[in-house]
Amino acid sequence: MENFSLILAIVVVTALAFDFTNGFHDTANAMATTISTGALKPKVAVALSAALNLVGAFLSVEVANTISKGLVDENGIRPEVIFAALTGAILWNLLTWLVGLPSSSSHALMGGLVGATVASAGLGAVHGDVLVTKVLLPAVAAPLVAGLAATLATRFSYGIGKNAGGEATRKGYRAGQIASAGLVSLAHGTNDAQKTMGIITLALVAGGTIAPDSNPPTWVILSAGLAIALGTYIGGWRIIRTMGKGLTDLQPQQGFAAQTSAATAILASSHLGFSLSTTHVVSGSVMGAGLGRKGGVVRWSTATRMVVAWVLTLPAAALVGAGAESVTELGDWGTGLVLVLLVAASAAIWKVSRREVVDHTNVTADGVTEPAGVVTTAMAAVTPPPAGTVTATVTEGLTATIAAPATADPAPAAPATPPAAAV
Repeated sequence: MENFSLILAIVVVTALAFDFTNGFHDTANAMATTISTGALKPKVAVALSAALNLVGAFLSVEVANTISKGLVDENGIRPEVIFAALTGAILWNLLTWLVGLPSSSSHALMGGLVGATVASAGLGAVHGDVLVTKVLLPAVAAPLVAGLAATLATRFSYGIGKNAGGEATRKGYRAGQIASAGLVSLAHGTNDAQKTMGIITLALVAGGTIAPDSNPPTWVILSAGLAIALGTYIGGWRIIRTMGKGLTDLQPQQGFAAQTSAATAILASSHLGFSLSTTHVVSGSVMGAGLGRKGGVVRWSTATRMVVAWVLTLPAAALVGAGAESVTELGDWGTGLVLVLLVAASAAIWKVSRREVVDHTNVTADGVTEPAGVVTTAMAAVTPPPAGTVTATVTEGLTATIAAPATADPAPAAPATPPAAAV
């Protein structure tokens, strides 16, 4: 029993560690556009996001119940299975953070859990209908719906503000952007913080600490909320850079439209119990806002890398989770070996990240945006420049220079007067 209690404690601590990585991995979802447009200073933005993530964690438990009660069969699931699932999720989070890709922490956790469960109890232990309806279908539909909504909202914002004063309009949209960013952070807490609540609750059920079909205990809700809030405050600056500057160039109107669309989608999904990827939603909204502005472009080279990461997240985390579960089945020393490997791999990734430090001091620095790519360059080449502009920058790294109109030749200068002859 003492050994079992130790394993359960390791699972809970590992789950909170995943929640921490989820926090700094997803800070960009709420605050990247706010930081990139200058609406808030970086440290103020992440502090606000952290506080609202904590509040959001207490607003609902529907997503937590989807994970703890719906995705896999609670009967026969050992705490070691949960630990193996978390191993796959944490390693994928850290790898994608290292390269600055906003992949889905939610899908990393789902993939790790499915892979470890299949390795332990077979395919029959996974509820395929829940996986399809509440994980896979929202993964495809959410970014498309949010992107379309952001495109329409961006065009509407520019339409109603075209006759308004420039500075007053910018200030108004900055204020709206701050409010919408706060709403995204609150929504993130209602969705992503609950995933850790669900996984800890599942571990407690597996360990016999609480009865099956129980809701998350209060201490689980509080600890999960604090862990994701702390991770959010640390700030995933590499991913903030990609979301704020590497995907498209945003103005306050676009940032407001993107965040409002994303928050609406996330809150609706939390209410329905969908284990939604907030990363997918916000990324789709940002791309939609980029396309919604006349002359705006999306850096499709960056978007393509993001989509590839999204597709790989579930199977990659599942493979690592299944491999880790196979090792834990060797006994206590196998579980200890997985723990050592997890810590060593995490430390190695952190050490590699120190070769090029990205933090609040340089996250919005010039010269860090992604290259335009072939599609963006082609789109920019056929975009007419604004009237009256002599030098128009049409996209990052692509500048079209328009020749100035020719002027009349100046009158020839009078010949110099020869010096007077010396007397």
